[in-house]
Amino acid sequence: MTEGQELSGKVAIVTGSGRNIGRAMALTLAAGGAQVVVNARSNHDEADAVVRDIIAAGGHAIAHIADIADPKAVQELVDAAMKKFGGIDIIINNAALRRERKFADMTYAEWRELMDVTLDGAFHCVKACLPALRKSGAGVVINIGGLSAHTGSKDRAHVVTAKAGLIGFTRALAHDLSADKITVNCVVPGLIGTPRPKNAPEPAHHLIHSTISGERGTPDDVAAMVRFLCGPAARYITGQTIHVNGGAYAGS
Repeated sequence: MTEGQELSGKVAIVTGSGRNIGRAMALTLAAGGAQVVVNARSNHDEADAVVRDIIAAGGHAIAHIADIADPKAVQELVDAAMKKFGGIDIIINNAALRRERKFADMTYAEWRELMDVTLDGAFHCVKACLPALRKSGAGVVINIGGLSAHTGSKDRAHVVTAKAGLIGFTRALAHDLSADKITVNCVVPGLIGTPRPKNAPEPAHHLIHSTISGERGTPDDVAAMVRFLCGPAARYITGQTIHVNGGAYAGS
């Protein structure tokens, strides 16, 4: 850990951090000095691998498997963080489902599953972390949004609705939690190059957007913004939705 240690002494939970953008955020926050709780829904191997990478770089981290759609599991996640590190200063609500399904074929169970993880999961996490965030004196909540919540997208009514809900959740919490010195922001990745399952098609909304530069972003690009918002230089930023997409939204 040779970079700046502006997050030294802070404790961060990053949901859905076993891979891709979540993994990059966990590694980047640890590089800034934070002690990190790596969360995955079920994949122990991925979560443990992120922890090993953090520890190998000189940082501090633990892995905890929890389905954030389950409030009991979320409380156990928070309890594990408190037991290991003694507090929580940062919660990154990254875990989400990003599926495509024609609305005419979508069942209510499929709709509800997206809401349970992406939107209700963020609710559960903030509620469970709130006592510790209040004690922090400089708490941070960051919700990870999605480009399609701002542009709309074919075959993604459930995803778009859940991610759009996070924008409202961000703005409301910024007001509700300001007296506790907790900042709340939404970071919106877009057109980020991440590994996909073999033979998995490109998301439909990626095919109708392009960046100003013509290049795809990386998970580290998103993680850099998240790290800044978690640090002392960003304490005057709250209630904002910040796009990290190479101008893809500006060009919509």
